[in-house]
Amino acid sequence: MTPVVDVRPVAPRDRHPLVFSTFDGLEAGDAMELVNDHDPQPLFRQFLAERHGQFSWDVVERGPDTWRVRIARTGRDCCGHCACGA
Repeated sequence: MTPVVDVRPVAPRDRHPLVFSTFDGLEAGDAMELVNDHDPQPLFRQFLAERHGQFSWDVVERGPDTWRVRIARTGRDCCGHCACGA
């Protein structure tokens, strides 16, 4: 079953840590669904910086009031197309 992380009722300072802790608990190939009240582009950029190549990001619903994103763990340490050395 895909966990749904609805951050709308969560204090803003606690949202990203909740999403990352849920993501880190996923097995390779598993996914979670994020529900948010705004475009989660800052979170996407944080995923790129901190979990580069380890996730896929698929927008399921694009606002204006509700955003839903499927975030899956790829099982890789890197995308394989960069110079990060992983």
